[in-house]
Amino acid sequence: MNFEMSDDRRMLADSLARFLADTCPVEKRVDVAYAEPWHSDAAWAGLAELGALYALAPEEAGGMGGTGFDIAVVFEELGKALCPEPVLASLLGLRLLAAAGQDLEPVLAGERLAVGIGELDAPYDLDGIATRAEGSRLTGRKSVVYGGAGAERLLIAAQSGGKLALFEVKAGDAQVTGYGMIDGGPAAEVFLDDTPGELLLEDARGALEEALDAGALALCAEALGAMEVVQGILIDYLKTRKQFGQPIGAFQALQHRAIDVGIEIEQARSIVILAASALGGPEGAKRVAQAKFLVGRIARLVAEEAIQMHGGIGITWEYPMAHYAKRLVMIDAQLGDTDWHLERLTEALAAE
Repeated sequence: MNFEMSDDRRMLADSLARFLADTCPVEKRVDVAYAEPWHSDAAWAGLAELGALYALAPEEAGGMGGTGFDIAVVFEELGKALCPEPVLASLLGLRLLAAAGQDLEPVLAGERLAVGIGELDAPYDLDGIATRAEGSRLTGRKSVVYGGAGAERLLIAAQSGGKLALFEVKAGDAQVTGYGMIDGGPAAEVFLDDTPGELLLEDARGALEEALDAGALALCAEALGAMEVVQGILIDYLKTRKQFGQPIGAFQALQHRAIDVGIEIEQARSIVILAASALGGPEGAKRVAQAKFLVGRIARLVAEEAIQMHGGIGITWEYPMAHYAKRLVMIDAQLGDTDWHLERLTEALAAE
């Protein structure tokens, strides 16, 4: 396997890094992510203008990439910047619209789109979806719809005629209650009560599974980018914080713990690369489940270790470590936590 990043992806990563450093520094991010609308309209428009969304869509559908490595490059940079923009919602929406043969250009150009799949009693499992469609009218509730606050269109998964179908709903036709997530960024509860919708896919299970795998890979890459920054902050702190007349990084116990953190991050990098290479192939679902399980466990470990080695300052609002740690812990709860993906992986291995 070639572990070197292609020139095009390296240019994309560099462009994103410069843009996010200018428009989304951590200090500004903290001000933006926790107050309505829980993201920056200017930053969102800038990401669209930069063409970052095009990298998430396949070429045959009008994008400029859409492979696992393209997704990983974009979301690793978003993770480094702790960017609260709802790019994950656009990724899911683009994959589903492409599967339905719909025009992607409005979303690629920056239209706000959200995807309602999870529900209170079925946050991850497609088989547990209770939202129903009678003809083109939908009834049910979608919970923690990422990017749902302020979205112009909603893609809704619902049971229809014994199959899991995909519908498009105008946000103005549904009751959308927006809020900010605990780690920042926009989400919403979507209530559907005989709400009109347009059928996009009569049998959408395969498209939904593929989109969710792409989203899970994106979250793994985002966590990897965030962990890299956390590691840098931790090493700097160990070099500068003094105790008993010397930097605390001189103490062997902390050196060992810091090295263990670095080893874990490299393990996470390896599984993200493997999952990115397999996305869309016969082993894609299994590799993504492996990645989400391992990265979820490692991200929590890195966050906890970094906070403990910092002490009290590590959890203060003004210090960026607290916000990175919170995001790393919460990534595990999105699109399937470690337990859910471990069970999924176990079932896949048993079936083999």
